[in-house]
Amino acid sequence: MRRISIFGVTGSIGEQTVDLVTRAGGPAAFDTVAVTGGRNVARLAAIARALQAEIAVCADEALLPDLRAALDGSGIEAAAGSAAIAEAADRPADWIMSAIVGAAGLVPGLRALQHGTTLALANKESLVTAGQLLLSTAAEQGARILPVDSEHSAIFQALAAEPMAAVERIILTASGGALRDWPIERLAQATVAEALAHPNWAMGQRITIDSASMFNKALEVIETREYFGVDPDRIEVIIHPESIIHSMVGFRDGALMAHMGAPDMRHSIGYALNWPDRLDLPVRRLDLAQLAQLTFRAPEPGRYPALTLCREVMRLRGLAGAAFNAAKEIALDHFLAGSIGFMDMSGVVEDTLDALSSCPGLEKPVITLEDVLAMDHLARVRAAEAAGRRAKGRG
Repeated sequence: MRRISIFGVTGSIGEQTVDLVTRAGGPAAFDTVAVTGGRNVARLAAIARALQAEIAVCADEALLPDLRAALDGSGIEAAAGSAAIAEAADRPADWIMSAIVGAAGLVPGLRALQHGTTLALANKESLVTAGQLLLSTAAEQGARILPVDSEHSAIFQALAAEPMAAVERIILTASGGALRDWPIERLAQATVAEALAHPNWAMGQRITIDSASMFNKALEVIETREYFGVDPDRIEVIIHPESIIHSMVGFRDGALMAHMGAPDMRHSIGYALNWPDRLDLPVRRLDLAQLAQLTFRAPEPGRYPALTLCREVMRLRGLAGAAFNAAKEIALDHFLAGSIGFMDMSGVVEDTLDALSSCPGLEKPVITLEDVLAMDHLARVRAAEAAGRRAKGRG
């Protein structure tokens, strides 16, 4: 029986992973080692009980008594805090879903790879902040990273049995987010609620706003460069409002391979869970006659400055990805808190990168986990300063 762990089990990707595991037989089909979550202790405990996990870990140490109480009598071990989450990744497993949002997902994912575990990676930030480190660790330990982002899963599937030498370009599709049809001059006044009104996907709060700002797509562009080793000039982004084509690969003979499916993350989660096999999934089948048409348009740089910023990050490489992601997370925190505007988020990230441009080691060719964590901390400090300046300007 396969031993699995699910990190970030109470989030959108984690819940959908649980759905697929349960439909496939749950404890009768999988031996669940660890489940981890954030502050929703009641849901974490319910999932741990349903999957009969060995251990459940919440991120907030202050909530450990609540988690223990919720698991009382189950025989399931309870733990809390970032160190406990990392230690849960050390427990032997065949397959681990990494669905923790943000830079917090890096350390447990890296620990899993160090043990040769297959890592289903839904955490964008891991490859952005430390792509070279993760990929080299996987190669050294004989581990495998399976992409779970719908875009990268689509690329991975389109490249099956195809050599990278045959690839001419990779095209990432983007829904454009909740504000894609707003006049650009109105974007600065967009509220959190307006940015959360995604027309296609049901996702968590942070990634939905990242979709509206296109910071999620900027992260995915960097991920594409790291995971597939393709030159940045060969990575394109196109707005595709229907979210039916998840990505495309163009080959040197002019052929274009597109991966199509309903906007449902269980496509890519299920592919990673069942790989290398394809098994039945409870997702809607496309009716092309009913769909009628697919539309595309180029993204406007003024609407999505994050796409320009990510090009500079790819040029620098090294620790630039860690700085970019940390600044993005802090900027998003401030937007959610109402202290800066929607378009200020890209300004905060740009200000942070400018402030760190002369930092020794920013373009360091070989990085360690300590390097990444140090840059993550420094960038958060600089981003908080930049956000504070912009907040004062708004006042």
